[in-house]
Amino acid sequence: MTLLEDLEFRGLISQMTDETGIKELLANPTTLYTGFDPTADSLHIGHLLPILVLKRFQEAGHHVIGLVGGATGMIGDPSGRSTERSLNTSDIVEEFANRIKGQLSRFLPLAGENPVTIANNLDWTKDLTIIDFLRDIGKHFPISYMLAKDSVDSRLQNGISFTEFSYMLLQSFDFLKLYENEGCRLQVGGSDQWGNITAGMELIRRVGHDHKAFGMTVPLVTKSDGQKFGKTAGGAVWLDAEKTTPYEFYQFWFNVDDLDVIKFLKYFTFLTHEEIIALQQEVETAPEKRVAQRRLAEEMTVLVHGTEALEQAERITKALFSGEIKALKAEDIADAFKGMPRFTLGEHTNLVDVLVEAKISPSKRQAREDVTNGAIYINGDREQELTKEITKQDAIGDFTIIRRGKKKYFVLEHA
Repeated sequence: MTLLEDLEFRGLISQMTDETGIKELLANPTTLYTGFDPTADSLHIGHLLPILVLKRFQEAGHHVIGLVGGATGMIGDPSGRSTERSLNTSDIVEEFANRIKGQLSRFLPLAGENPVTIANNLDWTKDLTIIDFLRDIGKHFPISYMLAKDSVDSRLQNGISFTEFSYMLLQSFDFLKLYENEGCRLQVGGSDQWGNITAGMELIRRVGHDHKAFGMTVPLVTKSDGQKFGKTAGGAVWLDAEKTTPYEFYQFWFNVDDLDVIKFLKYFTFLTHEEIIALQQEVETAPEKRVAQRRLAEEMTVLVHGTEALEQAERITKALFSGEIKALKAEDIADAFKGMPRFTLGEHTNLVDVLVEAKISPSKRQAREDVTNGAIYINGDREQELTKEITKQDAIGDFTIIRRGKKKYFVLEHA
């Protein structure tokens, strides 16, 4: 099976500018790139799809360039947006760019038999004057051509600044420079980048280069219910473990809907077609076992955070499901209960008073009923003594976990 056939099986091809030409191009090792603008200090799981598509090309023997937008990140891409982006300072963009370069290198190896190149478009724009840019690049872009692009046309009614209007020229310039400097003839991006990709191809043609350039897009990932992929109640699911813990990351994938799990296994994992088909049969015959979701969560957590992080995530999941909180380590507690309600304790505190002060129970009377009725658990153990004092001896590290009922967890932090 060819690379394109595998991408088609996985549903990873949204559009191609010239299918026959791309097939001929990929018959031999070629150079391709995808750009990533540093608009935050971390990539999120929405970026994983193009990253992993690059990885598939790299493993198939092609030369991959991951382009960090140190220049374009200063401008802001209007594609897929209804409002203007907030602009960051050059120092912040540089910091974000360095962090993203490090994240890309985790997935795209920079050493070995077929190393990936990580480039920064600031390298070829920082010394470029506005006069040179307008004269040498801008002259190739008729206004009518730019206005016809969806990324621009969709913004005309609500307004688009000249800054974002010019983004297309900068991304096209990237394709031209990589074509000239690296022999790069294929750009891959999300389907919202189609207009920018084809504009870059047109620039390469208008400049007068002999060899044709090509473009390919991957689908923008959505869930079966139409909601945006990669969002939770707490916000985006980040690739940085400090922003989204491995446990939260694992849970995101484990809780994927049955209607989405096979699609995501195809998109994001490197499982064989046979393995995916077998997991699809599991979903159809025994969906309650969530075998496919567990495999998806395992594959993705190992890929992004490593084996130890997966073991921690599984340990936390098992402890919370069984109620065996004492089986957790102090670092597990910090990950498992990130974002949970917290209350700082004194040296000795009566349980009933804590329940009220921490707003676990709404009143002293209700707190007493909760305790005597067996609704309160301390680190997984039911506690029914009204005179119980919570001390440092109850803590796992600096934390004591209170559970009210079946699922309501609260974190008590010892000062």
